Amino acid sequence: MDMEAIIAENDKRLSVHEAICQERWTAILESFDKGSKRMQRIEYLLYAVIASVFFGKDMILDIIKTLIK
Repeated sequence: MDMEAIIAENDKRLSVHEAICQERWTAILESFDKGSKRMQRIEYLLYAVIASVFFGKDMILDIIKTLIK
């Protein structure tokens, strides 16, 4: 094989590798976005649990009733 053929083959392989890595990176970023949204919901639930433990359920229910009015 001559040098030009080797360079062309390596260029082709590198281009395929870059395309595959780009697809993987896009999938990873999408996964991070989904995970971030999920973690935010879990965080809000934890705040609610902490508040209910700290203040007691009766006070939390009174606060909710006040906010709904």
